[in-house]
Amino acid sequence: MRRTPAMLALGLAMTLTAVAASLTAQARFAALPAAPPAPADNPTTPDRVALGRLLFWDPILSGQKDVACATCHHPDFGYSDGLAQSIGANGVGLGPTRTFAAGHTAQPVKRNSQTILNVAFNGLTEEGSQPKTAPMFWDLRVQSLETQALEPLKAVDEMRGSTFPEDRAIPAVVARLNAVPEYRRLFARAFGGTAAVTEQNLGRALAAFQRTLVATNAPFDRYMRGDTTALSPDQLRGMDRFGSAGCIQCHSGPMFSDFAAHVLGVPGSASLAEPDAGVNKTFAFRTPSLRNLGSTAPYMHNGAFQTLPEVVNFYQRISRGGGRGGRGGRGVNLQVSRDQVDPLARGLRMGGRGQRDLVAFLSALDDPGFDRTIPARVPSGLAVGGRLRP
Repeated sequence: MRRTPAMLALGLAMTLTAVAASLTAQARFAALPAAPPAPADNPTTPDRVALGRLLFWDPILSGQKDVACATCHHPDFGYSDGLAQSIGANGVGLGPTRTFAAGHTAQPVKRNSQTILNVAFNGLTEEGSQPKTAPMFWDLRVQSLETQALEPLKAVDEMRGSTFPEDRAIPAVVARLNAVPEYRRLFARAFGGTAAVTEQNLGRALAAFQRTLVATNAPFDRYMRGDTTALSPDQLRGMDRFGSAGCIQCHSGPMFSDFAAHVLGVPGSASLAEPDAGVNKTFAFRTPSLRNLGSTAPYMHNGAFQTLPEVVNFYQRISRGGGRGGRGGRGVNLQVSRDQVDPLARGLRMGGRGQRDLVAFLSALDDPGFDRTIPARVPSGLAVGGRLRP
């Protein structure tokens, strides 16, 4: 068919619109800063970091002294655990092979263990960030890394277990730390004073250590800093596809997250007695960062998908308006209607070719050069990292 001048003009206008949209999207990409911000009342000092590292690996923080922060945030799994839903208290083993110890009822954590790599950058968008108001957890229930660090100690399925009631968890842990002379010395060195082992300083030390767990030199970062050879041709095509498909509407800025809650209708977990309804029982969950996905599978708030192609296919189904399925299925959660799904997800332009390029681009956000140090011992004398061996 011969093209008329009007048709050619329309085609040119559509091309220019697509180019403009792509350029607008790329303007929302940014490399990570070299170092994360720290609040004025908790500067990142070597003594605080050293103390925080020991605390992070010491199961003395858990009710039954069997699980440490590092149990579910282990460097071998990109500071996650490789499980769809974590196994905290009463568990034994490491990573995907971790299970519940004999004689204990299986009660997994209801959500996927997010990596804490780059968690110090939470809240960082194109406009900057404030450490005091940094959003934390899948449901945004607390702000700041200092506050977040203490929450797992109070959760019955994560670290508290049944040893003491929730309101006594932190005071009990502080009393334990005070009973260890080495910890009293380390807290005094890090924070000063004669009574330095406090709830506040416990949160500060853990946060100071976690702020050192950064991965800021992915191929994407190097490309954005001027190395035009850092990305392969398929990764470059994937970056353009990421913008034109609309992924960048929620996954933007240096952390590839808007840190807002969105309803997607991710398939529910068959292991839960009740559906996880997320933020304010709306089935909304916070947009996760897309960094270091290569070492932090499975994906979504409940680990519903094992691979990145599965995730891409899920968004394709959303954008096409189909794929509803039940708990444990691979479609859209039956608890969530089509109208409840976020319009940004429904409006994705995921048709046509380019899905492989999208996955290739996501791999450009991986930086394996993060700190993997495991202390040889912890001051409590307990097993480093908790019960990691059957």
